[in-house]
Amino acid sequence: MRRIPMLINGEHVQSTTDRWLDVLNPANQEVVAQVPLATLEEVDGAIENAHAAFQSWKKVSLGQRMRIMLKLQQLIRENTSKLAELITLEHGKTLPDAEGEVARGLEVVEHACSITSLALGEMANNVAGHIDVHTLKKPLGVGAGITAFNFPVMLPCFMFPLALATGNTFVLKPSEQDPSSSLFLAELALEAGIPAGVLNVVHGGPEVADRLCSHPLIKAVSFIGSSHVGKHIYERASHYDKRAQCMMGAKNHCIIMPDCDKEQAINNILGAAYGAAGQRCMANSVVILVGKTQEWLEEIAQRSHEMKVGPGSDRSADLGPVITPAAKNRITGLITSGVDQGATLMVDGRDCVVDGYESGNFVGPTMFSDVKTDMDIYTQEIFGPVLLVLNADTFEEAIEILNANPNGNGASIFTNSGYYAQRFENEADAGQLGINIPIPVPVAYFSFTGSRASKLGDLGPNGKQAIAFWTQTKTVSTRWFAPGEDAGEVNTTITMK
Repeated sequence: MRRIPMLINGEHVQSTTDRWLDVLNPANQEVVAQVPLATLEEVDGAIENAHAAFQSWKKVSLGQRMRIMLKLQQLIRENTSKLAELITLEHGKTLPDAEGEVARGLEVVEHACSITSLALGEMANNVAGHIDVHTLKKPLGVGAGITAFNFPVMLPCFMFPLALATGNTFVLKPSEQDPSSSLFLAELALEAGIPAGVLNVVHGGPEVADRLCSHPLIKAVSFIGSSHVGKHIYERASHYDKRAQCMMGAKNHCIIMPDCDKEQAINNILGAAYGAAGQRCMANSVVILVGKTQEWLEEIAQRSHEMKVGPGSDRSADLGPVITPAAKNRITGLITSGVDQGATLMVDGRDCVVDGYESGNFVGPTMFSDVKTDMDIYTQEIFGPVLLVLNADTFEEAIEILNANPNGNGASIFTNSGYYAQRFENEADAGQLGINIPIPVPVAYFSFTGSRASKLGDLGPNGKQAIAFWTQTKTVSTRWFAPGEDAGEVNTTITMK
């Protein structure tokens, strides 16, 4: 059985722990590897090694860091197929979806290649008598990343490339459910020229995450995952005086206006709700049909029923299995609760079976109508292929429903009206908005800007916010005296003269 190593000081290190977890192929429950729950001593060693590497890495020139990122993006391109295969093997998403994930992660590495301009400070000349002021963006030290299972390549890319490019070192804890692609990504970074110790990888569960949040040498923690865990990570890291950013759960809404293109809207609804088996924090899990679009309900249900479920290796499949049997049980339990609480189950995916993969964690596309906002299927993030349909008579009513939900990760609208698009842009209370785009995850040179209950911390991943998160701004005020200049009198005020 393949045992997944840690990556410490540029080398594979097998854990000495006696606690190992099976890594399963969600399509058939085959054990494909074992991952360690690392000892706290091993985690401490990885952090201390990263701290030692920081002393030299922070002095490496911006140009050299840029060249390493250029090499890394090349290696990711060349190894997209292998990364995607590892994602599909352990996560279950379809190969086309996995390849798309690698491409979105690659965007961040490409953005990190611009570090020579991203790291520029500011300068003001002669702010007072012969006084200049300038700012420096200095690295913090050792950063930590804790990632969820649903994007094992993209989420690490949301973290370590910009952290390293700004001069920090990094300890990554990928999800123990599908760690192989994350580890391979880190191995590519070493191949690109990242020095030993600058990027370390450890494995484990809550104990390891807690250690990363409390260790005195860790200066900043980035987390992407569930709301329950994210709140704990943020509180613990903040308690130990770390910077923290936590991207958490969501309940994303999509408003369908009567003036939109019907086929475009339905195609996008289905892809955003059921792609990756709904295991996306930006999945469009709630659709609000406005006015006459309520007449499309039966067609949306029929199209949902026709979506193909299969193993991720089947390129013709629209969606693969969910990650674990426990996840499947939770999803089907919530579907049952929706029925019990009075929603109309128009498409039922609970008894989905794929020929040849009878033991897989498959849940078929599921669709509810007559959903009320106090039902469990609405108040909880299902994280499965379940689409909820609500009705609204007007745009104003739809916006009211959207804004009343506590989460604010993303929201979208389908319309051909500039008037309604502009109103949506100004009135929808979510951090990331899509106009005729169902999953509005911005390109990497813009920041990921979830809001409200979907985010803790002022600064999100990617874009300018990530540069600010991974650096400390130093402001330097400078004055040089002319030789023999009269010193004048003592200045006892705060005024610069």
